[in-house]
Amino acid sequence: MKAAPEAQKRLLDLAELDSVVDRLAHRRRTLPELAEIDELSKRYAKLATNVIESETEAGDLAREQTKAESDVDAVRTRADRDQKRLDSGAVTSARDLSSLQSEINSLQKRQGDLEEIVLEIMERREAADTKVGDLRRQRDEVGAARSAAEDRRDAALVEIDKEAGETQGRRSAVVGDVPADLLALYDKLRAQYGVGAAMLWGGRCQGCKVALSIAEMNRIKAAPHDEVLRCDECRRILVRTPESGL
Repeated sequence: MKAAPEAQKRLLDLAELDSVVDRLAHRRRTLPELAEIDELSKRYAKLATNVIESETEAGDLAREQTKAESDVDAVRTRADRDQKRLDSGAVTSARDLSSLQSEINSLQKRQGDLEEIVLEIMERREAADTKVGDLRRQRDEVGAARSAAEDRRDAALVEIDKEAGETQGRRSAVVGDVPADLLALYDKLRAQYGVGAAMLWGGRCQGCKVALSIAEMNRIKAAPHDEVLRCDECRRILVRTPESGL
């Protein structure tokens, strides 16, 4: 393949710009905020699930407390009614009086037992409500941290995309100076090796950093200036410059 020396040298500018594009793409993929957001999202999802579970537990205890208090009220009402009957003097039979007093005593004991149950439920409910509050606070703190990380990520992406756009603009200008066949070869090699062209500097290929043999250097010296050369070691386009040591 033939190409003017100046066109070949433009490949070095193109390779430098492509290197910038690659670095920006790598930076975009590996922003520390991305891993941070992923970790915070996992923590947020777990905490959100824990909040729902704790809210469900607290809700169940609230209903359990309501039922227990209702049972206490029912027993208290019945005991009060029996006590009024006893105090009214309407029951005169000794047997009925004994039975009524026994029922009142039983109801009072039942009321005491139920009130103990209510207190135990209230303590559990208080602990559950405290747990719900703590989990909500943790969830909200993680959510706020994630939002802050997302803001930092978005700001970094705007900066990266701006630089990438400017670099692509400069690249388009350089591409205009490179013949189509040479550009096609460069793009093919770049896809294969990551870098499509490298400078021959001081007798060494700057793509693979391998020093060329004397025979290879002599072959390059003898090659026409417009011949497109390839490095025997890494197969990249080898661009000759005044620093090549020829």
